[in-house]
Order: sequence, then C-alpha cells, then structure tokens
Amino acid sequence: QVQLVESGGGSVQAGGSLSLSCTISGSSANPFCMGWFRQTPGTEREGVIVIDADKRIRSVESVQGRFTADRDNVKKTAILIMNSLKPEDTALYYCAADYSTTTSCMSRIQAAGRFGVWGQGTNVTVSS
Repeated sequence: QVQLVESGGGSVQAGGSLSLSCTISGSSANPFCMGWFRQTPGTEREGVIVIDADKRIRSVESVQGRFTADRDNVKKTAILIMNSLKPEDTALYYCAADYSTTTSCMSRIQAAGRFGVWGQGTNVTVSS
C-alpha cells in the first residue's frame, strides 16, 4: 500500500521560509503526478502546486513567485519550498500523489479528487 508522509511544518513569521517534504513508501514506481494542497478549518482543500514526473510545475496565482516544488524520483521524495510566507498561507498542508496518466498533471491543480494517495498533513502557521 502506497503511503505518503509529510514533514517540515511549523511556525514562522511573515516573510520567512519553510520547506515541506513528502516521502513515498510502499511502491517501487514513481507517481506520475504529485501535488501539494492546503486546507483551513471550514474551507475546502485548495490546490497549491503540482509537479509531474518530468518536474514540470504549475502553481496557483496566490503563491506564484513565492512557492516552488521539486521531486527526487530516485529517493521518492517531493518537496515544497515556501518563501515570503504570508499569514494567509497558514493552513494544514497535504502531499498527494497519483499514478494515473489519463489526465495531465497540470490540469489537476484544483482537482483533489484526481489524487489517489494522500499524506496525513502537516501544519504551517505564519504569524504577522
């Protein structure tokens, strides 16, 4: 069974940086598409950034220029690098993965339902 484990969350002041890691276990294959989503209480899970097996990236407008992603297909890890953090970035961040190639990875940025494997989430708190 494929599992994702996130790490690296924490608290930071506005303007600071954090990196989140996601480790994949339980599969010898690399996911076609990986994504980072975030959620605050009472809201729907929001797509932040997706990265495909060729490391092409798509991010939502609110994080462009501040967040980026990378993945290591040998180590089976993914990373979300967050710079210039703002209080509105405060959320529970989830790593997600999917092995299907039927739809493009870039099209899944706001399609949480198209990811079959999820991590448990890690909290990010940005104080002003």
